[in-house]
Amino acid sequence: MLRLFQILRGKIKETYAGSDYHTQPLSDAAWIDLQDPEDDERDLLEQLLRTELPESEDVDEIESSARYFVDTAGIHVHSLYLTQSEGRHDTATVAFILQPQRLITVRESELADFRLLRMRARRNQVEAHNAQELLILLFEQKVENLADALEDNYLKLGEVSHLVLEEEEADLEDAIDHLAKLEDSNGKIRLCLMDTQRSIAFLQRHLKDDPELREDCWGILRDIDTLMSHTTFLFEKINFLMDSTQGFINIEQNKIIKIFSIAAVVFLPPTMVASIYGMNFEHMPELQWLLGYPWALLLMLMAGMAPYLYFKKKGWL
Repeated sequence: MLRLFQILRGKIKETYAGSDYHTQPLSDAAWIDLQDPEDDERDLLEQLLRTELPESEDVDEIESSARYFVDTAGIHVHSLYLTQSEGRHDTATVAFILQPQRLITVRESELADFRLLRMRARRNQVEAHNAQELLILLFEQKVENLADALEDNYLKLGEVSHLVLEEEEADLEDAIDHLAKLEDSNGKIRLCLMDTQRSIAFLQRHLKDDPELREDCWGILRDIDTLMSHTTFLFEKINFLMDSTQGFINIEQNKIIKIFSIAAVVFLPPTMVASIYGMNFEHMPELQWLLGYPWALLLMLMAGMAPYLYFKKKGWL
């Protein structure tokens, strides 16, 4: 999918989205957005840029030298974005190529950040005067969406907290599953924030001539610092709830073990009595006793009730 955007009177406007790109003036676009590009689309852009577009394996490299660099094609930034699939968060890398007159983005999947920016552009709500402002705007949108994701995680964590700490008949195994998902989601959000922090720091070194953009970058970094502190708080609360949940599960298991232990102690004396009178010795006076059988039953009952009443008196039951 190829999308083209132009800057008209300080507003971002989408001018094309589709596959009939051969008739489109790519050189006039201020923003060229490639989503899961086909080979002919890549070839067309490589001819325009006179350089090779990054492949998927290149985009996912973790070394700083592979994610942030400058060459003849422009300033390259490979940044992690948050995605969601089947109720779970994941990350996807977007390759940015910033040139003096245009911005080029290459990505493999649809992202909520880009979709939201397109919706705002259709309503003439996206202001930018050049490709540099547009790039910073994309990072601002990214940080806003990460903040929304953190708020959503906080609300979900509140629900799990109520389930674990206040519900009497809580499904604790289900709570652990929710906590594991929230921990994974919070970790991916933190990873995206850390990557954005590195990306903005790199861009600041190459936007020295524009003090307004540098100030915008400082604002993004301040927001990231705040959100990083919030992720730390969420990690601590998740760990607390995880420990609490495991503690409650251990208590429930101990109750079950306690029941079996008491049952074993209660039935042990009657078993001993039955074992004594089950012996095959020749001289056992009670064997010839007319009331021997009722006596043995009564003795077993008393031997069983005695430890039960003792435990009851001690408050162990």
